[in-house]
Amino acid sequence: MYLVDANIILYVYDSISPFHKVACHWWEDCLSNDRQIRLAWSTVLAFLRISTHPRLLHKPFLIADAAKHVESWFARPMVDYLHPTNRHWQIFKKLIQDGQANGNLIPDAHLAALAIEHGAILCTCDRDFSRFDGMQVLNPLI
Repeated sequence: MYLVDANIILYVYDSISPFHKVACHWWEDCLSNDRQIRLAWSTVLAFLRISTHPRLLHKPFLIADAAKHVESWFARPMVDYLHPTNRHWQIFKKLIQDGQANGNLIPDAHLAALAIEHGAILCTCDRDFSRFDGMQVLNPLI
């Protein structure tokens, strides 16, 4: 099971990014095979926030268009949300303490905790996840 970080999905829709083509190829491959793809609510929110922001994307989406993209992902049988379990807080707390996370690293620790508690492989190109022990990370862009 893959848990996909927002940065990968954003590259799919950012045509001027040097990572655009490889991200598109990887995402299309994921959406056309049987591997389980999971997204956290925080990933969906980050996609909506960044993809509609005029200063963060060179061609921002209208919110209706961004929402259609999200709906199209979840219309696929292999894509679903990944929710925290009752173990989430304990795993999350250990990650933020052991990884000395604060500020912008808190959402990363949340994704890491989700990956650990569900045995998912976190797909991201963010190197900050290396500070969190006990999880598998895949950078599909290299």
